[in-house]
Amino acid sequence: MEETIDLREYFAIIKKRFWIIALIAIVATTVSGIISYVRYVPVYQAQTTLIVSAEPINGTTVLTGDQMSVTQKLAVLYGEVIKSRAVLEPVIKDLNLDMTYNQLAASVSVTPVNETQIMNLMVQDTNPERARDIANKIPEVFGKEAKRITNANKVEVIDKAILSKAPINSNKTMNMVIAAVLGAMIGLFVIFLIEYLDNKIKTPQDIQKHLELPILGVIPDEGLIK
Repeated sequence: MEETIDLREYFAIIKKRFWIIALIAIVATTVSGIISYVRYVPVYQAQTTLIVSAEPINGTTVLTGDQMSVTQKLAVLYGEVIKSRAVLEPVIKDLNLDMTYNQLAASVSVTPVNETQIMNLMVQDTNPERARDIANKIPEVFGKEAKRITNANKVEVIDKAILSKAPINSNKTMNMVIAAVLGAMIGLFVIFLIEYLDNKIKTPQDIQKHLELPILGVIPDEGLIK
């Protein structure tokens, strides 16, 4: 006998154990709220935009396609050089930072803009002034190191980093909403897992469903007989 799917059965299962969904969602939201408000550490981001310049050939002001291709590849290479010890350790020394090379490298990211000579240098830190100072100091040190290491084209700053007014991880309410939704989804999974593992016969319908036997009669509950 083919087993048919009745949505009313699913709704009945959810209704019967809805407290599990509510409990898990409340716990997830509470934990998210504690992390977001009590243990919240604001993180600020400063960004500098750099461009790899190329020297025109024969005194012309127009760059060839090959030159553009080279400068685009250099932008990717420079992204790795920027995070090297040769660049970041002098930055730590010049700014008198209380952090190791690995800590600073983890807070710095360099992203080449697709098919351009431009790089976005981003620094994240719990102190907005420090993030800005690092983002502005790195190009200064890097410009000297790039010439020394690769003897390559010059790198110029398009936009200097400015002081960030708001942390990038301040959306506490959204974090709690996401936690509540994930908690509800986990709760749904739990109640359907419990229902799947529960193989007890509780109703006449369960006999037909699981044993595929016809019901000849039902003995009423004596407590219901007046």
